[in-house]
Amino acid sequence: MTGLIALYQIIELLVQVFVMLIIIQFVIGLLFAFNVINPSNQFLAQVYESINRLLDPILRPVRNIMPQTGAIDFSPLVVIIGAQILLIVLRGVISSVV
Repeated sequence: MTGLIALYQIIELLVQVFVMLIIIQFVIGLLFAFNVINPSNQFLAQVYESINRLLDPILRPVRNIMPQTGAIDFSPLVVIIGAQILLIVLRGVISSVV
């Protein structure tokens, strides 16, 4: 039983890291879009590109399913909500088993 709780805690930690990466990606993208930070800044460009490469395999299928909304990309929001729903379901299943 404690193994299930430990597994849930690991999944919860990974979801929290994933959400933070999405937020960091969003903020850096806004800073580039509004020219607060020059996109030629090598450090932030590398960080942004690395985060995009990490998140793209998860966000791309959601982007393909969702309708085009113009300049606003809602796929990160959908993925965050989906991950939170997954955590709630897992928590319910684990609490019913324990």
